[in-house]
Amino acid sequence: MGKDSKSKESGGKGKGKQAAGGSDDNTAKGKGKGGKAADGLGTCTYVKARHILCEKQGKINEAYKKLQDGWLSNGDKVPPAEFAKIAAEYSECPSGKKGGDLGWFPRGKMAGPFQEVAFNTPVGVTSAPFKSTHGYHIILSEGRKN
Repeated sequence: MGKDSKSKESGGKGKGKQAAGGSDDNTAKGKGKGGKAADGLGTCTYVKARHILCEKQGKINEAYKKLQDGWLSNGDKVPPAEFAKIAAEYSECPSGKKGGDLGWFPRGKMAGPFQEVAFNTPVGVTSAPFKSTHGYHIILSEGRKN
């Protein structure tokens, strides 16, 4: 869906990890960000992120609406401190007490859709709500490194 041949073509230029990142095509699907592989999306080894986890879709949508009303609908990025306040209010994960902060985590540590979204969301960008085996999430990407 969001993946196309340009993700491989542009990702091969100056990115020595392309061969090791053969799963990039899979991680980009459904997010419409496959064309940004040249920016390091999907090719980094570690991501720093915050998240909001809710069991019910209605609750995650309520949290996302707060993010939209405050920042996203204006095209602004959500400041980490503000995301942290909403995570503390809405998240049902123990990390919610820390503003949803997951710190740095390596590729392979998080399950399926969570990893896909975390490693394909540009730094400073907030993901749309998505479902995993643990519930519904919103991720704020705070950093990437190899």
